[in-house]
Amino acid sequence: MVGAACALYAARAGLDVTVVDRGSVAGGTTGGGEGNLLVSDKEPGPELDLALLSGRLWSELAEELGEFVEYEAKGGVVVASSPGGLAALERFADEQRAAGVVAEPVAGDALYDLEPHLAPGLPGAVHYPQDCQVMPALAAAHLVRASGARLLTGRTVTEVLRTPAGTVRGVRTDHGDIHAPAVVNAAGTWGAELAALAGALLPVLPRRGFVLVTEPLPRRVRHKVYAADYVADVASDSAALQTSPVVEGTAAGPILIGASRERVGYDRTFSLPVVRALAAGATRLFPFLSDVRAMRAYLGFRPYMPDHLPAVGPDPRVPGLYHACGHEGAGIGLATGTGRLIAQTLTAKSPDLDLTPFRPDRFTEEAA
Repeated sequence: MVGAACALYAARAGLDVTVVDRGSVAGGTTGGGEGNLLVSDKEPGPELDLALLSGRLWSELAEELGEFVEYEAKGGVVVASSPGGLAALERFADEQRAAGVVAEPVAGDALYDLEPHLAPGLPGAVHYPQDCQVMPALAAAHLVRASGARLLTGRTVTEVLRTPAGTVRGVRTDHGDIHAPAVVNAAGTWGAELAALAGALLPVLPRRGFVLVTEPLPRRVRHKVYAADYVADVASDSAALQTSPVVEGTAAGPILIGASRERVGYDRTFSLPVVRALAAGATRLFPFLSDVRAMRAYLGFRPYMPDHLPAVGPDPRVPGLYHACGHEGAGIGLATGTGRLIAQTLTAKSPDLDLTPFRPDRFTEEAA
């Protein structure tokens, strides 16, 4: 998705763009995502600034592309399970509001006006109307199509071509060379491998997650609903398994259930204990789900970075190399802002945001 957005905004800035993918469009991390466009899980800082920019751009694209991306401005509801948890959640929301987020406290019975099928007795929540969703595979495909860029699938980049002075001059693939004065690394979870082909350190690691998919149902979950501890899991540095309930309905009918996080390399082994934990968390939030059939489960690898910020912008170590990867679980949501920033730097325009926190060279060997 990030590569598709970079292609779209670069092409609209007047550049000649070629997209190279070793698989199919959305065949990697994008196809394993839920399509969330979130501000609710982000504390004030550079990632939230990027999320707010991206949300505005997604809204514009939704007006343009309409049903092609299945954009749904359904909002998010973050639920507390105890009075103490609610107080902490409301303090977090206060900080977000100061940064431009719409965060509406929901107490007592008003919670059940938003989500009638939630478990009884919950003390309250915060409602985030800016949280949205797209269908990620569809959206990525239509962003590439709207860009008009050349799309070369089934081609693996094996080398970043450089001049004797070290400047990028294109890439070598298993189907031949492609010459260009700039290369954008939008390889997601595999961004470290592509950076290494140019001799640059970028410590992207895979963080595995499963999603459980139910049978199609009439709409009984109206928002993206998750427990407040999900925010802590997103920000955690732990490599161990973490699960926190995340439940959302879709326009097509199935309910998507997450979220798990663990760093196990690229192990694609199905884990019944993880899926059981997801199901248990979901039924605690929505008891009616205990009578609903799960149809399938799938997994993906989030591109994790040690400081939880993506690498966005030019790499000063390799002139002509740009990075747009390392967004962890927020890549769908942050794609549009990232693409806009990359296009601005490619065309020597002042970027909408300060790129200093996203500098690709901010890591040392020891920190990585």
